[in-house]
Amino acid sequence: MTQADANAFLAEKARKVERALESYLGTWKNAPNTLREAVQYSLFAGGKRLRPALALGACEMICGDDAPALPAACALEMIHTYSLIHDDLPAMDNDDLRRGRPTLHKVSGEAMAILAGDALLTMAFHVMARDARSNPAAIQVIAEIAEAAGAWGMAGGQVMDMANEGQRIDIKRLILTHALKTGALIGAAVRAGALLAGAKGEAIESLTRFGEAIGLAFQIADDILDVTGSEAAIGKPVGSDVANEKATYPALFGLEQSRKLANETAQQALDALAEFGPEADHFRALAHFIVNRDR
Repeated sequence: MTQADANAFLAEKARKVERALESYLGTWKNAPNTLREAVQYSLFAGGKRLRPALALGACEMICGDDAPALPAACALEMIHTYSLIHDDLPAMDNDDLRRGRPTLHKVSGEAMAILAGDALLTMAFHVMARDARSNPAAIQVIAEIAEAAGAWGMAGGQVMDMANEGQRIDIKRLILTHALKTGALIGAAVRAGALLAGAKGEAIESLTRFGEAIGLAFQIADDILDVTGSEAAIGKPVGSDVANEKATYPALFGLEQSRKLANETAQQALDALAEFGPEADHFRALAHFIVNRDR
């Protein structure tokens, strides 16, 4: 399958998730309008919707239907959006642009950006909890997504990322930082979809390996794009990693070696899908897309 197939897959899953998110936000009738508007501004600002697409795709691979994973897919996008809102704050990465638009704190103020992120993170678990009684795997999925977003997942990885700034670190620490900061939630997305579809045994082990590899490949490609991308394409300033003295793959290895590592990691993701047939072709296309994208 081609890059176009990957884009079509992401677009289809994005439409499905956005409709579900719009429906869910319609239930926030008791929330202050200003909070709801701030959440909507960031949640519907575009983006690849990669994490929900991975959850929906894994579910569809196993049981032929992505509907069982839709609440988790919505929750994953809410958690991802909260993390971007908070990452952009002056106390963190201090970015003024996100997806080609002013970041939320530039539009609504820092306090509202913090609260919108808080609301998205908290209500993500409300989305999943509402579905928990209809699927026996839902409680496990809630626990795994909480771990992936929490102290030994994304939040812990962000702490390590900040601690690494301006430091000379080794490859082991860099991989661990990115595995927590980025890879944990991507891996959890794949596992969530598979578990909610009833995957067990070798299938869940293979998809777990795929999720771990694709998460690392995504972060390496992201690091490369911060050096080689254009602001118009990626929707935010380039060079911010260098300006913030971030520990990245290009900083540690240079661009050529970083590209090689990205391709090797993508191949590991493809190898993890060996037991699957054509039902995994969308994931194969995504592995190529992730390391060859321009945004």
